[in-house]
Amino acid sequence: MNDAPMKRSGQSLAEAFQNDFLIGAAVNHRTIVSQSGLLKQHYNSLTAENEMKFESLHPEEHLYTFDRADRIAGFARENGMKLRGHTLIWHNQTPDWVFEDGNGGMAGREMLLARMKSHMDTVVKRYKDAVYCWDVVNEAVTDDGEESLRPSKWLHGIGEDYIEQAFRFAHEADPEALLFYNDYNECNPGKREKIFSLVKSLLDNGTPVHGIGLQAHWNLYDPSLDLIREAIERYASLGLKLQVTEMDVSVFAFDDRRTDLTAPTAEMMRLQEQRYKQFFELFREYKEVLTGVTFWGAADDYTWLDHFPVRGRKNWPLLFDTEQRPKAAIKGIIGM
Repeated sequence: MNDAPMKRSGQSLAEAFQNDFLIGAAVNHRTIVSQSGLLKQHYNSLTAENEMKFESLHPEEHLYTFDRADRIAGFARENGMKLRGHTLIWHNQTPDWVFEDGNGGMAGREMLLARMKSHMDTVVKRYKDAVYCWDVVNEAVTDDGEESLRPSKWLHGIGEDYIEQAFRFAHEADPEALLFYNDYNECNPGKREKIFSLVKSLLDNGTPVHGIGLQAHWNLYDPSLDLIREAIERYASLGLKLQVTEMDVSVFAFDDRRTDLTAPTAEMMRLQEQRYKQFFELFREYKEVLTGVTFWGAADDYTWLDHFPVRGRKNWPLLFDTEQRPKAAIKGIIGM
């Protein structure tokens, strides 16, 4: 993309919040090309959307595929951007071989721990000069019920201390990196308390945890500002730094399954503008503990919410439209 068109759009997001927190965007090997000008102007932090996940980097036991992740790390270096590492341990996008013993059975605790450590040593050390923080464990907490931890192959194979072990291995691999626990539905009171309890127990054990990532996959109606504020204050009470790590504001309510729109309605855009303004006013209030706000994408021409959770449906959740032009919502945030 030519850089010139974006130069007419006034003050950048990153400039507007340079004294408050980092402004980031999730990218992939395609969007660092197709959204290059937009990224360079408006963002000072990047997160690899999928390219640094286990299955992308380490598809087979003795094979690492670094090309795409290297490209993103290179783009960040060349443009003076911070880079968040996402993610080391997750129940999704982890290849089956990790959990198998090679003889038709499941890998035991010691084999899994050895594989976890080897993977982290290789990946975290490779990107030490580019990645300043890692989402070490992603989405380990259940959404519903009395159980705290999600039933996963990591939990089954290692035990409840797999999370603690992951943070310790990551810290050994790069003692300078900031290490985050990252999750969604983080403002839901029930899940909020599970996340709080998990991280508190890690800290009580002396585990090297430095922050909590609030994914912030929100919409026009939920969660309420009160719930967001309560979550920020609850997590901050642990003495950790917080980051908004995967932000988008869907124009559809969670249970809305319509597929008839080819463009967002005027009311959707009005509500989205209002919500973004309220969110950033709230974020600024907590800039002493909130060190970064990362959007899960840069512009509406590419978003993971297209066709999810409703197949065949476009979404428009970000601050720049499908032509990568700033939406009116940005004016409410930075007065463009």
